Amino acid sequence: MQASRQNFRVQLWITVLSVVLFLTKIIAYQFTHSLAILTDALESIVNVIAGFIGLYSLYVAGKPRDIDHPYGHGKAEFVSAAVEGALIVAAGIMIIYETVINFLQNNPIQKLDTGLILVGITAVINFIAGTICYRIGKKNTSLALQASGKHLQVDTYSTLGIIAGLVVILVTDMYWLDRVIALGMAVFIVYNGYKIIRASLAGIMDEADMQLLNRFITVLNEHRRANWIDLHNLRVIKYGPLLHIDCHLTVPWYLNVHEAHLEIDELELLIKNNFGDAIELFVHTDGCLPFSCTICTKNDCPVRQQPMKARMEWTLKDIISNEKHRL
Repeated sequence: MQASRQNFRVQLWITVLSVVLFLTKIIAYQFTHSLAILTDALESIVNVIAGFIGLYSLYVAGKPRDIDHPYGHGKAEFVSAAVEGALIVAAGIMIIYETVINFLQNNPIQKLDTGLILVGITAVINFIAGTICYRIGKKNTSLALQASGKHLQVDTYSTLGIIAGLVVILVTDMYWLDRVIALGMAVFIVYNGYKIIRASLAGIMDEADMQLLNRFITVLNEHRRANWIDLHNLRVIKYGPLLHIDCHLTVPWYLNVHEAHLEIDELELLIKNNFGDAIELFVHTDGCLPFSCTICTKNDCPVRQQPMKARMEWTLKDIISNEKHRL
């Protein structure tokens, strides 16, 4: 499970980095007393908490399957992402509360130039770390790492918005903009937290990943073998970095068990070459029936009963239905 170990190491570094960046933003707030910078710091508290949650979830998700968890522990990543999304929403609500309180107290802003430098440094580091984290999560199909990466990128965008607003305040002395920026960032943060929660709940409920399925079908159509007469009842479920794939493959009825299994081996090799080694494939083989001849592309079939009418291009609708196809 090399991918799982890499995911854990990346999340560990992200967690340590989140602590450092949070402390930097707190220092920037102490210098400036800017509400906009405080909102950035509060959002970073979520980064720290979510980092530790993500770290634990990746540790659990990387454990091998056992008697109690026959499909492994990968679902822990979806739970982690859901918690992280909820924390992001909570941070946004907290920022709105702090903004309302500041409207009433009207605290002055000071040393804005020093605060801008510190916050600017955190934005650059966040963007680099978030991009690396998201790319590795995408490559290893880790929702926890993707959520952490997106969270850091969202943190970067919100920080850049805050920096732009503070520059305007520094130049124009329009200090009321500080509160407006804070409210705008709060709404942005709540929306992104909702999107992370939505994606994690989709994973927990085994919602179909249409983008993945369409890519899967494209690969199958492009590299289809003559003995793969038909494919149906396809299901792809994510368990953390693991893809669990079920399908029914129709092969010539006269193949013996060994020959049919060789076709499955070729199918598995094709999938792993295009989607990585973290694959668990279960294939039920069906023997072809007389009506299969109309879509069979096997030129040397010794028992063909009908001429081939056309090569059937598999589509999403065809391939997920539990029905053999015909023309």
